[in-house]
Amino acid sequence: MRLRYSFRLYPDTGQRTALARAFGCARVVFNDAVRAREDARTAGGAFPTAGELSKRLITVAKQTPSRLWLGEVSAVVLQQSLRDAEAAYKNFFASLKGERKGPKVGTPRFKSRKDNRQSIRFTANARWSVTDSGRLNLPRIGAVKVKWSRTLPAQPSSVTVIKDAAGRYFASFVIETDPAADATRMPDSDQMVGIDLGLTHFAVLSDGTKTGSPRFLRRAEKKLKKTQRELSRKQNGSKNRDKARLKVARAHAQVADARREFHHQLSTKLIRENQAIGVEDLAVKGLARTRLAKSVHDAGWAQFVHMLEYKAARYGRTLVKIGRFEPTSQVCSACGTKDGPKPLNIREWTCAACGAVHDRDHNAAKNVKTAAGLAVTACGAQVRPGHVLAQRAEAGSHGFSPEPRAA
Repeated sequence: MRLRYSFRLYPDTGQRTALARAFGCARVVFNDAVRAREDARTAGGAFPTAGELSKRLITVAKQTPSRLWLGEVSAVVLQQSLRDAEAAYKNFFASLKGERKGPKVGTPRFKSRKDNRQSIRFTANARWSVTDSGRLNLPRIGAVKVKWSRTLPAQPSSVTVIKDAAGRYFASFVIETDPAADATRMPDSDQMVGIDLGLTHFAVLSDGTKTGSPRFLRRAEKKLKKTQRELSRKQNGSKNRDKARLKVARAHAQVADARREFHHQLSTKLIRENQAIGVEDLAVKGLARTRLAKSVHDAGWAQFVHMLEYKAARYGRTLVKIGRFEPTSQVCSACGTKDGPKPLNIREWTCAACGAVHDRDHNAAKNVKTAAGLAVTACGAQVRPGHVLAQRAEAGSHGFSPEPRAA
């Protein structure tokens, strides 16, 4: 499995200038490639190949007065920028044909020096290296100080230098992980668990464990409002506005970093302790259009489930997603009776059939585990809830009205 390891960079003043120059040159080459493609499309001709673009936009352009400064940065940075443009068009056409999963991808747009994120990439043939003192030596930039938060498990194949909206610099390494080493780090477990994700509690497990919702955005709202108000009062184009924009970006970055760290810690703990995990396939985009939109975005369920997915694949665990229309909050986990939808203010309810008293979220987590096929009998066999024959009045599709599912 290929993963990315990111580390904070601390370039000095001269290195910041060199990085800004490299960001600008890569951006210009990318925009030139997009312009060449658009001109060919407008003229009705064939798209220029990658080789033609490399020769025209880099090799020949360096010899012209208008692009002479392209020679001040590493040629690998410019070549990788062309590859990024090529990949952007491949993704666009694949999305247009329906061959690419996920949301539709639009046509590549021109990059701007005002974009929140700037990046350049160095491959192995750029001859970048890590010095004996632990600095990252980049061609035409120099030895940049790195904050190594952990050791790299293998030799990276490339490094991407990123500048985010908050003005921070990061080095992102592509690592090929070793399956044998991963198996040693995470030995097999005999535990299985179902997870019910929510807003009152971020995660409730089928064993009764509850993890509170940190609400990082809600807790930082006062500070965010203050910094945003200060930004709105600054004059456009002024240096004070740039400083205020950085304050806003740093405040948002703190919220995002804290949320990501929380997701990493919880997902790693669950993967380490359980061999199989069941979770609902939530319609986050739909929930983000309701009155709970801010809280849904603050929870970050999609990011958390994504972490569970790739960590389960890396460490040999099983992650089972159940359908989003599974009535986990309506079914009694003790007898299997469907008790109907319930409003969100009902946190506990009693089953009319067997009299069992259920905590809403804990009961849903148990049903997630059962629906995922992770529930086990006394003899150790996995079971799923049995099929129930429909009543005569319920059979067929005439006059059928699906019951709305409560959250």
